[in-house]
Amino acid sequence: MSAPVRVLIADDQALLRSTFRLLIDREPGLEVVAEAETGDRAVELARSTEPDVVLMDIRMPGMDGIEATRRLCDPGGAVGRRVIILTMFDLDSYVYAALRAGASGFLLKDTPPGDLLNAIRIVAAGEALLAPSVTRRLIAEFARAAEPGPVAGPLERITDRERETLLLICRGFSNSQIRDRLKITLPTVKSHVSSLLTKLNARDRTQLVIIAYESGLVSPRR
Repeated sequence: MSAPVRVLIADDQALLRSTFRLLIDREPGLEVVAEAETGDRAVELARSTEPDVVLMDIRMPGMDGIEATRRLCDPGGAVGRRVIILTMFDLDSYVYAALRAGASGFLLKDTPPGDLLNAIRIVAAGEALLAPSVTRRLIAEFARAAEPGPVAGPLERITDRERETLLLICRGFSNSQIRDRLKITLPTVKSHVSSLLTKLNARDRTQLVIIAYESGLVSPRR
C-alpha cells in the first residue's frame, strides 16, 4: 500500500481549518499532518512535517500566503513543497501573484468537497490545476493588462511540436486530450511536456501557461 498524501492546511480561520481537516482525514489515502494560522507558521511547519501538498490561504496575518508560497516553492530552497491556493474570489489579483510565486493552482473556498480532494491528488502527482475555467480567466485577465510583444526569448528554443503542445496546455487540455488532438502517443506527449518544463525553466503546467501569455505566444484575444 502506498503512503498517504500528506497535507498541511494554512488558513487564519480555525473553523475552515477544522472543516478541511475532517474532510481530508476521512478520505482514504490522504492525511492532514499540520495546521497553520499564518504564513510564517506554514513555512515553519512545512520544514518539520514535510507535507506533499499545502492548502494555502492568501490573506493571513503576518506573512501572507503569497510570500509563504514563494518560500515553499523556491526550487533553490530546502522546502520545495507543492501549494494549492485557496481564495474566496475567482478573480483576485493576489491569486495571480501566488501562481507567479510557484503555486500549482488555486481553488475557491466553496469548491465541492470531491473536487478539493481530487485537486490534492492531482497536485501531489505533479500536475497543475488548469482545468477550472476560472484559472484560465484569471491568467487571461492579467495577461490583458500587459501588451505582449513578439514571441521571443525562451520560446525560440522549443520545437514546432512542443509549441503545439504548449498551445493545447494553455487551453486546459490534459495529456490524454493532447494525445488525441495531435495523434501521437501518450509517452510522446509526456516527453514534450517534460521538454517544455526544462527549456522554459517552469515548475509545472501552470507556469507554462503564464510564460505563454507573457511571451506573446497566446493572448486573451486569440
